[in-house]
Amino acid sequence: MNSDSSRALLNGLCTGMREHAAIDPALFEKLHVNRGLRRPDGTGVVAGITKVCNVHGYIMNEGELEPIPGELIYRGYQITDLVRAVEAENRFGYEEAAFLLLFGHLPTAETLTSFRELLADSRELPDGFVIDMIAKAPSNNIMNKLARAVLALYSYDPDCEERSLENEVRVAVSMIARMPVIMSAAYQVKRQAFDGESLVMHPLRPEESNAQTILSLLRLDRKYTPEEAHLLDICMMLHAEHGGGNNSAFTCRVLTSSGTDPYSAYSAAIGALKGFRHGGANHKVIDQLEMFKREVSDPDNEGAVADLIRRILRREAGDGAGLVYGMGHAVYTLSDPRAVLLKEKAWDLAQGTAFEEDFRMLSTIERLTPQLVAEKSAHAAGKSICANVDLYSGLVYRMLGVPEDLFTPMFAVSRIAGWAAHRIEEVLTGGRIIRPAYRSITKATKYIPLSERV
Repeated sequence: MNSDSSRALLNGLCTGMREHAAIDPALFEKLHVNRGLRRPDGTGVVAGITKVCNVHGYIMNEGELEPIPGELIYRGYQITDLVRAVEAENRFGYEEAAFLLLFGHLPTAETLTSFRELLADSRELPDGFVIDMIAKAPSNNIMNKLARAVLALYSYDPDCEERSLENEVRVAVSMIARMPVIMSAAYQVKRQAFDGESLVMHPLRPEESNAQTILSLLRLDRKYTPEEAHLLDICMMLHAEHGGGNNSAFTCRVLTSSGTDPYSAYSAAIGALKGFRHGGANHKVIDQLEMFKREVSDPDNEGAVADLIRRILRREAGDGAGLVYGMGHAVYTLSDPRAVLLKEKAWDLAQGTAFEEDFRMLSTIERLTPQLVAEKSAHAAGKSICANVDLYSGLVYRMLGVPEDLFTPMFAVSRIAGWAAHRIEEVLTGGRIIRPAYRSITKATKYIPLSERV
């Protein structure tokens, strides 16, 4: 069968498929099914208990959801406090945040030094891995290559099926150390295979932090300023974890509950993060920003910006999804603490540069969108929505010279610490496969012999 015949067959098979596959959204309410594991008031269905992280954006006051300024709490510590502390001491904080998430407490100075050395010792990829698993099968999408490479590491690990806690921690540490290297190698191979650029691979520097390693491996001259490395480090701290209910962490826990190996669980989490409703939104924000810049010449022209937002919400502009990317969150209502910090950093970096206009455009979008969403939807009226971490993270990455191909992979390289903490918690305390129920609405049908079908 040739390609035209195959395409025609597939098109024919898909005819009428929506009739059989689609479910009337009204049935979810009628049958009391919490679509997306979200209650009608927007709060999440409680599916587990965790010590790793708390994402706090509202309180229930006499049955009513009451918005509050958002909080992101790693093992009891406010993320804002963790970031401010490393800023005040002018040091790197991602490794400390990763240690805290994994082991449940802040390390001493001596322990943190040892942990950094352990990461450096674990960073090198297996012999031949870059050639066999990355260079021989380049991908135009780095997230897919990350997922494939992480899954492939299973084959290079003689203890891949060992179930001890010590082995889980060993694999987790190796993933935190190696993800930046895999991402950078995959990007360099992509540049050669798809962009016609020269392939450049730098040797590792064991003295560099995770943030420094990324900048060092990505830049052809390996040069970066301390300020750039510290800002990227803060971005990684903010992205390191976001609770067990976020889609990728929950994916990691679901796979872990089945008894599968860590490489399979982490690879699946990367696949979940890729989606535009999750980590992929930061790339969508930049696409959206470019559209606003093409159609609105003055970022302070609120009328023109508002008109374009309305068109996006009506699915007349943008990608047709009806979403203003970077706005709104499943938990945060008044503010996302990550967005607050990144907006501050973005302004520090943008003011007086060519990026200042981009910042002002994003700021105008942030200011206008909540009211316009409320205008469009009676369901949204009275609800608070705020900027989320994606609104400003892409701009910060762009100002740091991080390629747009790596905006979402940077999220994954940071979030591996949180995924590992959730996997280990599930291994130690889960004990049952996660298996929610789905209600079938298909009616019994009498079998028709093949010769009688039309």
